[in-house]
Amino acid sequence: MITGELKNKIDGLWDIFAAGGLVNPLEVIEQITYLMFIHDLDDSDNTRAKESAMLGLPYRSIFSDEVKIGERTIDGSQLKWSVFHDFPADRMYSVMQEWVFPFIKTLHADKNSAYSKYMDDAIFKLPTPLLLSKVVDSLDEIYKMMNEIQTADVRGDVYEYLLSKIAQSGLNGQFRTPRHIIRMMVEMMNPSSDEVICDPACGTSGFLVAAGEYLKANKKDEIFFDKQKKDHYMNHMFYGYDMDRTMLRIGAMNMMTHGIDNPFIEYRDSLSDQNQDKDKYSLVLANPPFKGSLDVESVSGDLLKVCKTKKTELLFLTLFLRILKIGGRCACIVPDGVLFGSSKAHKDIRTEIVENQRLEAVISMPSGVFKPYAGVSTAILVFTKTEHGGTDNVWFYDMKADGFSLDDKRTVVSENDIPDIIKRFKNREQEIDRKRTEQSFMVPKQEIVDNGYDLSINKYKQVEYEKIEYPATSEILANIKALDKEIAKEMEELEAMLWDMH
Repeated sequence: MITGELKNKIDGLWDIFAAGGLVNPLEVIEQITYLMFIHDLDDSDNTRAKESAMLGLPYRSIFSDEVKIGERTIDGSQLKWSVFHDFPADRMYSVMQEWVFPFIKTLHADKNSAYSKYMDDAIFKLPTPLLLSKVVDSLDEIYKMMNEIQTADVRGDVYEYLLSKIAQSGLNGQFRTPRHIIRMMVEMMNPSSDEVICDPACGTSGFLVAAGEYLKANKKDEIFFDKQKKDHYMNHMFYGYDMDRTMLRIGAMNMMTHGIDNPFIEYRDSLSDQNQDKDKYSLVLANPPFKGSLDVESVSGDLLKVCKTKKTELLFLTLFLRILKIGGRCACIVPDGVLFGSSKAHKDIRTEIVENQRLEAVISMPSGVFKPYAGVSTAILVFTKTEHGGTDNVWFYDMKADGFSLDDKRTVVSENDIPDIIKRFKNREQEIDRKRTEQSFMVPKQEIVDNGYDLSINKYKQVEYEKIEYPATSEILANIKALDKEIAKEMEELEAMLWDMH
């Protein structure tokens, strides 16, 4: 976690943008992303030059000699952050606008590198030289503090804190999945070092980042001391798709600030024919949009064969089944309606998962989890693609608390079911004898079938009502009479006191 002082600096940077007239949080983060990228280019170029000098190898800086930008040829050193940050505001502004931005767009000969893919249509939006000068100074201070803190995760933490400022973004119902819910899902799935992980509606890449961080923390030796596994982790493990280019840019940067060099993050409408993925991934982690319905014309025909609907949350479930390899696993967030909706499409997808795949767990979450963005009730579904069934006992958990108050403020509270959920999920064989009155229990497949494939926990849990003993009616009446007498007596005394005062 980042310290209070660093947080204050980032809040200060945010205020500088607001005072300069940039208030859309996505635009602000996008501009900060570009500037961080420009700053890092200089840093990494210096580091490579030093390493090469130590090893006695030749190194050609990307800023060396003359750099051609459009029709002009300029001295490349002026494009370095460490050089232009000392320029007067007006000059720095024109260098940034006319040279640095065009330079970062043409930087990579490798057009497929994650950086160049998202910098292609980068637009410099800071309106005045004064604002740029203040932002550059503020970022210099933030980098100085990050260097002093020197923990491996400080870059990622700073970026996460910036992202937490996206209150609501996009018109298509996007909102950030809370980090602690993402981490819980990743921990439950316990990804392995040779996983191929996908989030087909990745937004800012929260699930992919959390999976990368989990692997770094828990499988470090296995991955980072094995050349092939490290290459897999850096270049072939993480796949994310989204339809919002700003989100993609931020998502790619988020992955890179967390140390994943070349994630495959790409613009794609996952539900359309444009998405050809099939039997490709070993793990899907997602919180797909529940924005209601979409244009059926644009939806891939093979998804509609399984589940004829316009509802995105149902189509995404169908998509997960298609893109997973046999034996691949999925943990995804769905709105409650998916669990009990009575339309043919709702029933079809539930039947498919219970009968033809292996449904493992349904975790019902309280409706406050997504506040202040939305008050929807949601659940987490965990299943494995088998294509030949295998559902036996399904584990249900009734999450009542997630460590935060369930109102718009979401302040930290002591009640938290998350550690219990992770522990019990990993030891499900011990859950078999738990009663239906407890917070978690197993339900045999046949019972789910008999209930029309309804997956809402209320269908299966039992509520214990405590028996309350009331006194006999005669006793209650006697008490009322006694109270009446007492009231009458006190009224007389009060009247007498009033007479005396007169």
